[in-house]
Amino acid sequence: MDEVRLIEVKQDIHADNERAAEELRARLADTKTFLLNLMSSPGAGKTTTILKTLEQMPESLEVGVLEADIDSMVDAERIASAGISAIQLRTGGFCHLDAAMVSKGLDALDLDALDLVIIENVGNLVCPAEFDTGAVRNAMILSVPEGDDKPLKYPLMFTVCDVLLVNKIDYMELSDFDMGVMLERVERLNPEIEIFEISAKTGWGVKEWAAWLSREVAGFIAD
Repeated sequence: MDEVRLIEVKQDIHADNERAAEELRARLADTKTFLLNLMSSPGAGKTTTILKTLEQMPESLEVGVLEADIDSMVDAERIASAGISAIQLRTGGFCHLDAAMVSKGLDALDLDALDLVIIENVGNLVCPAEFDTGAVRNAMILSVPEGDDKPLKYPLMFTVCDVLLVNKIDYMELSDFDMGVMLERVERLNPEIEIFEISAKTGWGVKEWAAWLSREVAGFIAD
């Protein structure tokens, strides 16, 4: 019987993606375009959060959005209807975006004219955390109805993110979600993470999050 060869495909894929991500970051530095990668489970409120956030951002800021979905344009159409430049990335079954996919999407935008581009990644707490998109910052949304145990189940997601948005805070009274326990679990994984409690539906807490993002964008542009 011939010897069976083992080829570590995942390692090669990640190595190629890291190179593409670094090239993309260099490109974004040249155009002074801040790229935010926003991740969450399906239904956590990514699109609504994006829209509410942009309402609180300076009007002078030029913004574009990359919408990723397996087989839909619903979210991109919703973003575009609000007057925001939107590109739909249809992944065709892939449960994440990587740097090459993001770079292709950015090719459809005029980066020289944009200060901020937000990626709405595929709704998933597993795959998106494994792939560097070339973003300047990673953010994730954890909605209250999902429960406070998600840091235990998906530790990598909480580890790679710079920001955690705890959304649907208006559901707290209807839930057994324990904010203190969740915060302890998250900070054990990532002591440097920024945490904002928000309700994208009502707008509660979004101003503080938008102010943080505005400062990050301004600092990146000025650097």
